Amino acid sequence: MSEIIKTEALRYVYQTAEGGQKVALDGVDLSIARGEFVAVLGHNGSGKSTLASHFNGIRLPTGGAVYVDSMDTRDPNRLYDIRKTCAMVFQNPDNQIVATVVEEDVAFALENLGIPPDEIRRRVDDALKAVGMYEFRRHAPHKLSGGQKQRVAIAGVIAMMPRCVIFDEPTAMLDPSGRKEVMRVIRDLNSRLGITVVLITHHMDEAVQAGRVIVMHAGKVLMQGTPREIFTQVDALREASLTVPQTIEVLFDLNNQIGSDLPIDALTVDECADILEGYLRPTAAN
Repeated sequence: MSEIIKTEALRYVYQTAEGGQKVALDGVDLSIARGEFVAVLGHNGSGKSTLASHFNGIRLPTGGAVYVDSMDTRDPNRLYDIRKTCAMVFQNPDNQIVATVVEEDVAFALENLGIPPDEIRRRVDDALKAVGMYEFRRHAPHKLSGGQKQRVAIAGVIAMMPRCVIFDEPTAMLDPSGRKEVMRVIRDLNSRLGITVVLITHHMDEAVQAGRVIVMHAGKVLMQGTPREIFTQVDALREASLTVPQTIEVLFDLNNQIGSDLPIDALTVDECADILEGYLRPTAAN
């Protein structure tokens, strides 16, 4: 698979309120392939959201470069094409919803681009069906739940037919039910529609659903790999002020407390239960 996003020695420095400077990204080299589902983790101030904002030209590098589908984000003549290729969904859906009717909101950007009405109708319907909100197409957005609003915001983005979508903590303001709704849509966009997904999150249970996890710390890439490879590095993650999935935490702490040597790579409750059952069965037999 060819890459859709690439960073080379990416550096970003911003001015503080006191007039000083802070390095938010410090020499980040990354490559994200077409069709990947990548989760980016990091505590507050690690640089993960700053990194995401470089992927569609919201921020431009202080040093180094970012390429989206081989287009340099520093080229102002390519900004429209870059944002058309790589769209973004933010934390608060209320900040992205502009119309008083769901289907009108999804159509808003398409109308501004001068897309023919028949094509708009098709794209709006397809996008709402893709996120499971077609039956709410004539509802008022302000009457929807948080999870439903976020799905409408996602529909507005995918109606633009981007090849990549960056989700910047899209479930941060949602309850568990809304988080589950949105994560189902994100997985479906990637697996069924083949859209490249970059998910910025601090929820470990969301990151385990990705194909690859990138951990940011102090503006650098601390580690990257599959969820199983990353989350079994418990001590390193804790040193970076990050937690691990509860299933891994239970097994890791159990090993430390009783001196056992249980595998700790359980990403699901079922996997954790199987490991514990295998450990307890000989004990029960004795």
